[in-house]
Amino acid sequence: MLTKRIIPCLDIKDGKTVKGINFENLRDAGDPVELAQIYAQEGADELVFLDITATVEKRKTLAELVKKIARVINIPFTVGGGISSIEDAEILLQNGADKVSINSSAVKNPDLIAKLAKSFGSQFVTVAIDTRCVDNQHIVHTHGGRVATDILTISWAKQVENLGAGEILLTSMDHDGVKNGFANDLNALISTQAKIPLIASGGAGNMAHFYDCFTKGSADGALAASIFHFKEIEIMQLKKYLHQKNIAMRI
Repeated sequence: MLTKRIIPCLDIKDGKTVKGINFENLRDAGDPVELAQIYAQEGADELVFLDITATVEKRKTLAELVKKIARVINIPFTVGGGISSIEDAEILLQNGADKVSINSSAVKNPDLIAKLAKSFGSQFVTVAIDTRCVDNQHIVHTHGGRVATDILTISWAKQVENLGAGEILLTSMDHDGVKNGFANDLNALISTQAKIPLIASGGAGNMAHFYDCFTKGSADGALAASIFHFKEIEIMQLKKYLHQKNIAMRI
């Protein structure tokens, strides 16, 4: 049985870890290198680094910061933000990333997914999908959630799989930072439509929310930020809780 993954997320702005609610009202959450090292030591299965303003500010991901983080961790490391070419991905790979996450650039140029998969393998390519419910439909958003598209989330999830993505990182903007639980209905629906692994993001507030994410939401991984950054939940404590409830965990 494949183990489920617990994945802390470092949202980076101006070189610092930040966290907000519904993608707004960001506050400082600590030094990203220190946090990364702590999470690796505490038993996180993977780490995600998202340079959340790279696309809006029309710049590339902070490669030097990526390198510093990669030096202090020994777990798979996914990096996203401002990646729009094979060359951008190569720079991050050279600086320690194991996978790249693309979002706005994938929507703008879906062929980039196929090119990255061909160059590096599907396992290297994560497509992040930021989604919000608009008029009872789940709609893809880009540019750090600032720009609504006319793309339906479920159809986009199937498309990115067909283009060669290795996994999907789905963030429900409606649930982000609210701590009322993950978007399990949507997660379960996408898990049945797309066969590649799904990492669920947005809504973690307690340990039971992770259990629901893996059972009701059928997610392969659960990503969270503030509850880890502000020590509301310890990673190993969470994994032992899930293990006791018969969720396969790496402990």
